Amino acid sequence: MSLDNKPIYTGGCQCGAVRFRVEGALGTPSICHCRMCQKAFGNFFAPLVSVTDTDLTWTRGEPKRFQSSNHVKRGFCPECGTPLTYEAPDGIALAIGAFDEPEELAPMVQWGLEGKLPYLDTLSTLPGYTSEGDTESAEFLKTMVSYQHPDFDTVRWPAEEAGK
Repeated sequence: MSLDNKPIYTGGCQCGAVRFRVEGALGTPSICHCRMCQKAFGNFFAPLVSVTDTDLTWTRGEPKRFQSSNHVKRGFCPECGTPLTYEAPDGIALAIGAFDEPEELAPMVQWGLEGKLPYLDTLSTLPGYTSEGDTESAEFLKTMVSYQHPDFDTVRWPAEEAGK
């Protein structure tokens, strides 16, 4: 929380080239199933939360934008491609997965149901494993070194610049 009791949220892209800070109450977290959102996120749907009535600050870098329609621009990291924004005349929404604590932003509504993929409701019935539980990938995982930016603000990034 900030000194004036506004909630504070932070986040950014996978590589750390773009980071943001949001002060104030967020809108309703949602997911959109429309085909345009599917393509923009390269995924089954786009999880978004409005930051229209907040103070959004880009604390490192800024998204590059693509005009996806006559009304909407989509922001993404120019270095790693992480989807970050949905920008329309009525405001900006940020990608929920780009927040440092996305578990706090559970979707409460769905949009674009005409584009919802038919198998989406059955995903929870598929067998599931933790990364460590996949014995075929154990050696691969033991040798993996992540270059992903951590889920908190850093003074410098990448790590080599920070002297790590």
